[in-house]
Amino acid sequence: MLTQAATVLSYFRNNLGVVIMGAIASIGAIAVWQIHGPERFRHALDHAFELFLFIMPSLITGMLLAASLRQLVAPGAMAKWMGADSGWMGLIIATIAGMATPGGPMAAFPLVLVLAAAGADRGTLIAFVSAWTINGFQRVLVYEVPLLGIEFALLRLIVSLPFPIFMGWIARRLPITWTPPAR
Repeated sequence: MLTQAATVLSYFRNNLGVVIMGAIASIGAIAVWQIHGPERFRHALDHAFELFLFIMPSLITGMLLAASLRQLVAPGAMAKWMGADSGWMGLIIATIAGMATPGGPMAAFPLVLVLAAAGADRGTLIAFVSAWTINGFQRVLVYEVPLLGIEFALLRLIVSLPFPIFMGWIARRLPITWTPPAR
C-alpha cells in the first residue's frame, strides 16, 4: 500500500505540468457544460479531437526522430562539439544547428533531450533552442522573406544572430543546475 502511494506521488511530481494542465482542462470542460450546455461541450470535444488528429503526425514524427537519433548518437558523442568545454565554438555550432532545425516544438524539444544525453551542456542547449526560436531558417524563408521582403528579413536576422550565443554564454555562468530528465 505504501509503495503504491509512493508511486502515485512520484508520478504527480514527475508530471506536475500534465497534472496542472489536466486540472485546468477539467475545470474548463465543467464550465462549458454548466454555462453553455452539453451540445457546446460536445462541440468542444469534437474540436479537441480534430486538433489532436492534426497534431498527432508531427508528434509521432518528432518522437521517432528523437528516438532514432538517440540510438544513433552515443552518450558523450557531442561533448567535444557542444559540451561544457567546447567554448564559444560550441555555442556557435548549437546556434547554427538550432537555426537549421525544421519543424515545430514536437521536433525541436525531443532533439534537445537527445543532444543533452549525447553530452551537450546547458549553455549550448539554450543557444540551440534560442536560435531555433528566434532565427529558424524555415520561418525566415517561408514567412519573413515573402511577407516582409528580403531586406527586412536579412536585417532582422543579422541583428538577432548574436542573441542565442549570448544567451548560451549567460546560461553557462548562472548558478542554476539542470539535469536532463532520466529515461
